[in-house]
Amino acid sequence: MEYQQLKDYLMAKPEVTQDLPFAPDVPVFKVRSKMFALVSWKEGEMNMNLKCQPEQIDALIDIYPAITRGYHMSKRHWLTIHFDGSDAENEAFRLIDNSFELVVKGMSKKAQTELLAAQENT
Repeated sequence: MEYQQLKDYLMAKPEVTQDLPFAPDVPVFKVRSKMFALVSWKEGEMNMNLKCQPEQIDALIDIYPAITRGYHMSKRHWLTIHFDGSDAENEAFRLIDNSFELVVKGMSKKAQTELLAAQENT
């Protein structure tokens, strides 16, 4: 998968912004200032950190060798997808949606309603 394809998908979500707080080559994607995705490259391989439910992380790691616990993140609540051309890439968009929804669910009820309604309209 190409970075631009991921970026386009991430930025299409309501009220998403991109920031570079860690390094110029580590884009962070936020919804209302709350991070839900981080993209990085290591040895030429693209990786993406996403928030996820702990029990789902365990299951995904068992199924996909290219999914690991979050690199430089909370290992309990974040996972990393290594874009190595394996089947794990097929989970990327679903896991982006899940991460976005988890972060939104941590916001006020008003923000949740606004963002989830806006997402349904896209």
